[in-house]
Amino acid sequence: MEHITLLLAIVVVTALVFDFTNGFHDTANAMATTISTGALKPKTAVAMSAVLNLVGAFLSVEVAKTISGGIINEEGIRTEVIFAALVGAILWNLLTWLLGLPSSSSHALFGGLIGAAVMSAGWSAVNGPTIVTKVLIPAVAAPIVAGLAAMAATKLTYRLGAKPGSKATAKGFRAGQIASAGLVSLAHGTNDAQKTMGIITLALVTGGVLAPGSNPPLWVIVSAGMAIALGTYLGGWRIIRTMGKGLTDLQPQQGFAAQTSAATVILASSHLGFSLSTTQSCSGAVMGAGLGRKGGVVRWSTATRMFVAWGLTLPAAGLVGAAAEFLTKQGTWGIAAVAVLLVAGSGVIWSLSRRKPVDHHNVTADDLDDAEPAGVVTTAIAAVTPPPAGAVAAVVDEDLRTTIPAPAPADPAAPPAPAAAV
Repeated sequence: MEHITLLLAIVVVTALVFDFTNGFHDTANAMATTISTGALKPKTAVAMSAVLNLVGAFLSVEVAKTISGGIINEEGIRTEVIFAALVGAILWNLLTWLLGLPSSSSHALFGGLIGAAVMSAGWSAVNGPTIVTKVLIPAVAAPIVAGLAAMAATKLTYRLGAKPGSKATAKGFRAGQIASAGLVSLAHGTNDAQKTMGIITLALVTGGVLAPGSNPPLWVIVSAGMAIALGTYLGGWRIIRTMGKGLTDLQPQQGFAAQTSAATVILASSHLGFSLSTTQSCSGAVMGAGLGRKGGVVRWSTATRMFVAWGLTLPAAGLVGAAAEFLTKQGTWGIAAVAVLLVAGSGVIWSLSRRKPVDHHNVTADDLDDAEPAGVVTTAIAAVTPPPAGAVAAVVDEDLRTTIPAPAPADPAAPPAPAAAV
């Protein structure tokens, strides 16, 4: 067994950087609806999510084993390939974060890994059947299943609630939302932290430090859990805003239904070793919850941009990973060039994000310049679909985005209004 080389150490650190970006990119999965409905304050929500992400990292290694020994063939893969793959994944994560799009960190990692492996050793380096069964099929099925489950759960919660507009009911669902948000955070740590464990384990195998088929060492599990927890605590406020305010307007009942449905799908897939996208699962659940309430609508313009980002993630990250691998094949100067490009690209994206900063102070504000208008279809549906009985009716103003409460019911003791003159 060989010692860890400088290149291998750089790859491990880069993998933890990816894990960090995964954390703040995916904070919205667990906490966007909780923050948007006011169940928790923004900083409290991300702190809670960070702790539970760390705990979730220790619950399973099934997904890590899928990545370290299933996506690509370990034989003949150089450590530089892992480095190139991580570069593609990190840059795509940062770009979609800048745009406020909840794309999949998992698919960014898979795309970078596939692109780099193909550039290094050809298509034979990729395990096609594993990619189809463990990546592509869950990518399509997870948001649909989570969305349908959330829609059904939302309808059920409104039907069971005798007084859906009462303060007691809203308070109870907010408490349920906090619990379900914790479950999503735990599920996210169980699924997503393992992806970095798997990629580090794969790097250790290619470097000769571990035997093929080995489980992640304890130090890998601990470091991956810490990195994703730290990223989660910092909060990906741009994506939290999109999922909490941009896709649909959620009430506590809907937030509870969406988070419970998403957590169930993620935990079930983690147990089966399916490396699905927690982002797509949670986004699908939010849209399902939006459609499950009478009067609730989804802003399809925002959803369409999100769908496009989902479709581009694998190929875009794959192209960047392949380009990075082409440079690393040139020798030491190529590896150094890739490292410089990664740092420079990250710096540029960060600088652009400072032009219109979004943080815990304004993440739920309605007056930001990039706020998504409701749109013609959304406004039309809201106008013809009645809200639930007892709830507050909302009128969507596309220009001002204000909420006008419904008029109070007439006092039965008041004298009748005089008849209108003919």
